[in-house]
Amino acid sequence: MSNVEAVFAATNNSELTASYDKWATSYEEDLVGHGGPSEAVAELTKYIALDAKILDAGCGTGLVGQLLAEQGYTNLEGLDLSTGMLDQAALKKCYNALHQQALGETLNFADATFDAIIIIGVFVMAHVRSNAFDELLRITKPDGFIVFTLRPEFYENTDFKPTMEALEKEGRWKLENVTEPFHGRFKAHPEVNLQVWIYRKTND
Repeated sequence: MSNVEAVFAATNNSELTASYDKWATSYEEDLVGHGGPSEAVAELTKYIALDAKILDAGCGTGLVGQLLAEQGYTNLEGLDLSTGMLDQAALKKCYNALHQQALGETLNFADATFDAIIIIGVFVMAHVRSNAFDELLRITKPDGFIVFTLRPEFYENTDFKPTMEALEKEGRWKLENVTEPFHGRFKAHPEVNLQVWIYRKTND
């Protein structure tokens, strides 16, 4: 079973963590140039200042943090469930802190901690569900941003669409932009497209 197959075969966080720990050292080689990080960073930088406090949630090996650092952002923290991935992210030397925590569970941060949260490649089948938005909103400052990638068909055919729409109807966040679908550039899955979603947390 390939590393990709092992990740998507995981049935719980323990199995998922073990799969990512095993994959950590070859992850970037396997997914070199894949879509999501550069497109999401390009969107986020339109909205936030260079001194913004940003959480890279599901940071993996630190590709997004590295791109943000290259743009001049210095107040970065990363979160991932895999210590193997966090070890690789630490080598990038772009994060002020790294946290081993799992999205979808209660997060060990105070309310309104971050100016922005970026989540890339995490909201996919067998990974994190849409209930993670509650905690992400809790730890985002009012008028802060939550930026993430989704496959268009995953958005349409799962609970993500009704959850995202309900959060906007409840006045908890406001959609600022969603990109047109773009090619995911995954060698093993050339059929995959992605979109970047940008929400602003409303004042509460």
